[in-house]
Amino acid sequence: MSLPEEVPQESHVDGIHSLELSYVPHPLDQLSIAESDKARDSVIAARGKDVLLRFRSIFLDEPAKHELVPFLEAEHAGKLSPETSRPARLARLHYDVVGSENVYTESTVDLGTGKETVHRIVGKPHHSSLTTHEFGAFTDACLASPMFKEAVSRLILPEGFAVLIDPWPYGGPDPEELAPRYMQGLCFARDNRTGNEDSNHYSYPLPLIPVMDTKTMKIVRIDKLATGGREDGLKYDTHSANVLNHCAPAEYVPELLSQPLREDVMPLNVIQPSGPSFKVSNESLIEWQKWRFRLGFNPREGATLHNLRYDGRDVLYRLSISEMTVPYGDPRSPFQRKQAFDFGDGGAGRSANNLSLGCDCLGVIKYFDTLLTGPDGSASVSRNVVCLHEQDNGIGWKHTNFRTQRAVVTRARELVVQFIITLANYEYIFAYKFDQAGGITIETRATGIVSVVNIDPGKTSQWGNIVSPGALAQNHQHIFCVRIDPAIDGHANTIVNEESLPLPMSKEINPWGNGYEVRQTPITKSAFLDASPWTNRTIKITNPSSINPISGKPVSYKFIPSASQLLLAHPDSIQAKRAQFAQHHVWVTKYKDGELFAGGEFTNQSQRETDGVADAVARNDDVTNTDVVVWSVFGLTHNPRVEDWPVMPVEIHQLHIKPGDFFTVNPAIDVPGRKNEASVLADGKGEGHGECCASGEQQADPLSHLQGTRQEFKPQDV
Repeated sequence: MSLPEEVPQESHVDGIHSLELSYVPHPLDQLSIAESDKARDSVIAARGKDVLLRFRSIFLDEPAKHELVPFLEAEHAGKLSPETSRPARLARLHYDVVGSENVYTESTVDLGTGKETVHRIVGKPHHSSLTTHEFGAFTDACLASPMFKEAVSRLILPEGFAVLIDPWPYGGPDPEELAPRYMQGLCFARDNRTGNEDSNHYSYPLPLIPVMDTKTMKIVRIDKLATGGREDGLKYDTHSANVLNHCAPAEYVPELLSQPLREDVMPLNVIQPSGPSFKVSNESLIEWQKWRFRLGFNPREGATLHNLRYDGRDVLYRLSISEMTVPYGDPRSPFQRKQAFDFGDGGAGRSANNLSLGCDCLGVIKYFDTLLTGPDGSASVSRNVVCLHEQDNGIGWKHTNFRTQRAVVTRARELVVQFIITLANYEYIFAYKFDQAGGITIETRATGIVSVVNIDPGKTSQWGNIVSPGALAQNHQHIFCVRIDPAIDGHANTIVNEESLPLPMSKEINPWGNGYEVRQTPITKSAFLDASPWTNRTIKITNPSSINPISGKPVSYKFIPSASQLLLAHPDSIQAKRAQFAQHHVWVTKYKDGELFAGGEFTNQSQRETDGVADAVARNDDVTNTDVVVWSVFGLTHNPRVEDWPVMPVEIHQLHIKPGDFFTVNPAIDVPGRKNEASVLADGKGEGHGECCASGEQQADPLSHLQGTRQEFKPQDV
């Protein structure tokens, strides 16, 4: 439904609301350009015009839950009016106060009053996340550094090759290291003789890593890399100066491929002649097949979903990808620091792709934009960072009555909310998928180019796999965390650990030994759990106060934790200490405003996880019939294969959140089983009309299909 105060004409600038008196933004709408500018000006005024500020990001500061929930309840009841109390519209600003010591600072501005309401100076040991502007400055610092130039000059590069640097977070400093805010870079060479700037430089890795002090913007040291094999252990300096002589090109752009593109891939089109089944209002409210939710976007998490409801009932308050960490398993220094927190160190929203019609998303597409913040605080529109579309996912449900030969079948249509991020060599595709049966799937896809280092000719390594001559793809992991803030028929929920367990044989209960027990154990205190496929461990988010009238059980939504491998780093390692969230599959915590990040608010260059899920669980809060949060952790242990080169096929993982006694019937039972009239036989001919399989022609002889007969027993005939 549209809000009463949102009915007047509204204006958008490239998909972002302009600030007009005729439009009152919803509390969950992204900031407009005018609002971002107003927040920037307020902070500049608060600090003083003579103080130099370098902005990092400006974005919506989401309302506190206790303020937003009454507004949402009034919205859903159709009782919004100009007199309805609204949460304050707040902007969050991250910036540096530039001086002899750059001071990372955070502010909150009330956009209604234009006043700064929160001023927070963030000191040691925390470091701010990295920005794309700093990535560019890092390359400039390398090119201006005599130290870097001297290190490169020791290598003999082939004629026509140029050096490229991929900026990376510094990772966790060693235990006794007192490191300022650093950035490091992985170095490669590109063969410019191809005349194509998209020629793949990753096939030519160089054995050096420059390190930059982000305060002075100067290179402070060059770390050399080991290039040896199994026989060399932790030795260095085993390579010759001609470090690329044994490397080979590995192109992926079509015009540079050594083989022709396939010519037998026929077009596969998604056509919706009547348009999409979804409706989008005010660039944030999405309605589709009884689902209703709002889309948000911020620099750290990327796309976030809010106030998720199905057929007028609350399901989730907020859903997001909270964090991911990518630790590498090569123990040769400095690779112990090769560990990224891609959301906390840099920000998924800042790295979001500008999606292309007909490429990243197929069908009838609705795109959403966001704002990026320049160092001067200016806002610019980043277009098409999220795509919304429908897709077919096979059969939704089907049954064939073997007596009448009639089959009824419906298709499983999904609504997809997708965004894609690029982090140097890697791409991650994130999708929230809604189905017509009340389910939600969170999907991650990893693709892009595996991270490689140089290895001496003729050698192999236990720390990775050679995917191209001279290129060792290091073993590593990708560990994700999804934050689920439930509202199952309300905000007072209880988490239940459900397990299916064998029963001993007994004359009284299980005389034949085939019975098993479904044991349900409520979680009363904040806790962590691990996946247990051997007991079919299922996490049920229940509402004890809302009882299903059919089963007599509390309504719930549920998911089965993925039995994927958790963090492999030793518990005493810096890698493990700064990624405690990655050491268990499920965390259950009590809700706390602002507690959004599994690995803590500050991950960049951390040595331990601070204020993450482990600290939240350590509070030992009561989580019975209250406002709880569930964190689901899953991942991919990626021991690279040759087939991952030069660009890896997608590695897919899905988390399925499904209703469990939430409804009184299959909620998709009313999905029509219409035949797709665009489908034809391979010879170009169509067949049949109307309802799917209604005629029974495909089972004209049921006995031949072992489907029985039409005989039936009528008691009155006896």
